[in-house]
Amino acid sequence: MDLVVQRPQGLYCPPGDFYIDPWRPVDRAVITHAHADHARRGHGHYLAATPAAGVLRARLGEITLQPLAYGEPVEHRGVRVSLHPAGHVLGSAQVRLEHGGQVWVASGDYFVSGAGDDNRTCAPFEPVRCDCFITESTFGLPIYRWRPQREVFADIDAWWRANAAAGRASVLMGYSFGKAQRILAGVDASIGPILVHGAVEPLNEAYRTAGVALPPTQNATDAKDKAVLSRALVVAPPAVAGSAWLKRFGEYADAFASGWMQLRGARRRQGVDRGFVLSDHADWPGLQRAIAATGASRVIVTHGYEAVMVRWLAEQGLQAGSFATEYGDEEPA
Repeated sequence: MDLVVQRPQGLYCPPGDFYIDPWRPVDRAVITHAHADHARRGHGHYLAATPAAGVLRARLGEITLQPLAYGEPVEHRGVRVSLHPAGHVLGSAQVRLEHGGQVWVASGDYFVSGAGDDNRTCAPFEPVRCDCFITESTFGLPIYRWRPQREVFADIDAWWRANAAAGRASVLMGYSFGKAQRILAGVDASIGPILVHGAVEPLNEAYRTAGVALPPTQNATDAKDKAVLSRALVVAPPAVAGSAWLKRFGEYADAFASGWMQLRGARRRQGVDRGFVLSDHADWPGLQRAIAATGASRVIVTHGYEAVMVRWLAEQGLQAGSFATEYGDEEPA
């Protein structure tokens, strides 16, 4: 028996009678992380990694949530379930399922760092040995190869420093949950004040409560001093692009931080001055390393460049297939 199958509600574990990141309301849901495409309202019972609890409650409100420490097993209807770090965002987890002599791992989204280049805002990816690995493929093309993030942050700091010297604000757009906090943890906070959009600050507080070190930030709508605004780094979600909200900063330069900036023309389509290639997902080599580390003979691809990844996996002699899912839009614009 397959330990995970497709159903209209989402990915379903038949022997355990629960779902993993379902996109329609169900009685029991195991959540890999709190991005909107994986964690939705309306489920009866949620199981998630303990570090994700604060963000899940900040985003979903009052829910029946069972937090589970990384690596701690729990048994449900004969299925042994444990959660393991995915390196994607705070509390992100891979779901390990063991039943009937089989071990399956559903990865959710994950980030595999290079040497000394971890995402410092969450626990690093932990390979889990299994028979079948369910993987994302958001950046599953050979063109996606990330530079060391310390180099990317050096570029961001230089851009911010130059803008501050010229008396203009630096508006850096990225997802409110995960990307915003990774930016805050990586920049040189001595350059100037840091302002954040109202959608970002509650998530910053959840990160700080979980013990993640972030520099001091101020809600951008509270900042009135022109001397502050002209030197500030403003971290905001992509939805602010072209909006009246930006007028409060007077003269500003804008940029977008995303793995999609790797593609020629992506910055132009976003309509920003600069693009910084900074992703919370594994690049092409990272996907390959992660899959190999599991030792799995069967791999199922859930979202991204499924066809390319399935073809590559088959060429490596693995049993490969895909699930049709509704994942992909981490944060609606």
